[in-house]
Amino acid sequence: METTRWPELRREGRELYTRNAEPGTKVYGETLRTVDGVEYRHWDPWRSKLAAFLLNGAPDDLLASPRSALYLGGAHGTTVSHLSDLWPSAELFVVEKSPSSFAALLALARRRANVLPILADAQLPERYRADVGEVDLLYQDVAQRDQARIFRENAEACLAGNGRGLLMLKVRSVTQRRPASVVVRESRAALVRAGLRLEAEVPLAPFAREHVALAVRS
Repeated sequence: METTRWPELRREGRELYTRNAEPGTKVYGETLRTVDGVEYRHWDPWRSKLAAFLLNGAPDDLLASPRSALYLGGAHGTTVSHLSDLWPSAELFVVEKSPSSFAALLALARRRANVLPILADAQLPERYRADVGEVDLLYQDVAQRDQARIFRENAEACLAGNGRGLLMLKVRSVTQRRPASVVVRESRAALVRAGLRLEAEVPLAPFAREHVALAVRS
């Protein structure tokens, strides 16, 4: 495996691996590999949009370790677990509203001190803003019609000045009728109107069809 600019991330062709914070333990059935006495977990881009984004052309500074991050839509913790590997010293506040998915996040948090799960609706940042405070990174992966609004309101509530943001836009969760290009353009414009600076727009195909990553700065 080849080293990358990030100490905890390795690459082999189109395959990504993160240094396992829990040697010998899998989170979602991923492959484990040991290189020079260090164990790594395969980061599946078909199951993690962030892995797909990295493979498809993420900005160089995307994975620079933040002091704290707010993750909206943590689900069962697939991507969260890899961020926990990558940023062992960062606080990862993870919002999830589904009780069944939250149970998996709780199990992950019991083993990883930097994962801080919050059972809440990402549409209501006022419910958790006091607990989260200002974060350096806002990451969103939710299946809602108004994804850009949710991202904007969380950025206004919790994202620090010159903070980074990453919206994994699920086009068909916004609408089934209008062309994907129109949905992306409208979402991008909504973020810019909110004062966010667009830094990258990267389609996630073939790993996630009709999904686009929008990277911004506050």
